[in-house]
Amino acid sequence: MRPSREAVNEGQTMDLILWRHAEAEVAPEGGDDLSRSLTKKGERQAMRMAAWLDRHLPEGTRVLVSPSRRTQQTVAPLGRKFKLRDELVPETSVEDVLHLLKWHPETGPQLKGPVLLVGHQPYLGELVAKLLGMHEHTCPVRKGGVWWLRTRLRDGQPQTVLLTVACPELTSSSWDDRS
Repeated sequence: MRPSREAVNEGQTMDLILWRHAEAEVAPEGGDDLSRSLTKKGERQAMRMAAWLDRHLPEGTRVLVSPSRRTQQTVAPLGRKFKLRDELVPETSVEDVLHLLKWHPETGPQLKGPVLLVGHQPYLGELVAKLLGMHEHTCPVRKGGVWWLRTRLRDGQPQTVLLTVACPELTSSSWDDRS
């Protein structure tokens, strides 16, 4: 079940949508990790997820993107303005991401409204695990996949819930590319 545009804006503190970059080429030995491009399959994954996100993202969603080529190529089909953030490079920490989002452990996010963050493993999986209170330190986030989290205040305490997880292979009626 997808969140409706009205429900997303009604009575919540913050929606955090995490989008892992789509499949990328393997970096050549000694190559620059930030300059890796998407594969053809990655381009299809990005187009499918962008179409799904475009149907579901509320107006005014802030889009924050790692400066890597593969994340920029992932978000490009969405056709929305985005900001490149150095805090979202592959080797960043969960603490750096939480700081970027102005997220305090006791009070939750200080930002209001939806934020789409396009980034990398392992910090996306670590962020999911931390915000959902998982026992594991991290969880796998599939390439091209989206995790939609909502944080609200409940009894004065921040509570984060998982709204949905989507992957490119299941966002269209054409499931012919399941490799």
